[in-house]
Amino acid sequence: MSDAHLPESLAEIRDEFLELPEADRLQLLLEYSQELPAVPAEYEDHPERYERVAECQSPVFIVLDVDADGIVAMHATAPAEAPTTRGFASILAQGITGLTADEMLAIPADFPQSIGLTRVVSPLRISGMTGMLMRAKRQVRAKVAAGPGA
Repeated sequence: MSDAHLPESLAEIRDEFLELPEADRLQLLLEYSQELPAVPAEYEDHPERYERVAECQSPVFIVLDVDADGIVAMHATAPAEAPTTRGFASILAQGITGLTADEMLAIPADFPQSIGLTRVVSPLRISGMTGMLMRAKRQVRAKVAAGPGA
């Protein structure tokens, strides 16, 4: 993976994982699962605004906003009973929120493989995080193309 396009927020998260022994990385992922940002009130009663991440075995839903200044916010829901998937959603939500649309779209597609969890969790779980990132990028591209306020 090229660091050239990895935003600082995600590079810090990746480095946090890579600095740990492999055996401790799963615990850090579980900590991230407890830090998934709450869904804003404007989305609580509108589940239809969320996109289901079909690549995840667990029911994970995401929605991304791009404000008039081109700043991205990612919101996600994932059940507490699926802490691995919830941790991945939290990593992406925390790492993506606050980026510009261009920064977000430049995130390398293999970011999920770069955080040192490929030997700790199943390939299916990593594929789920990759699917989240792919769908997040697609939403941002669509919102940028639609213009401000869309």
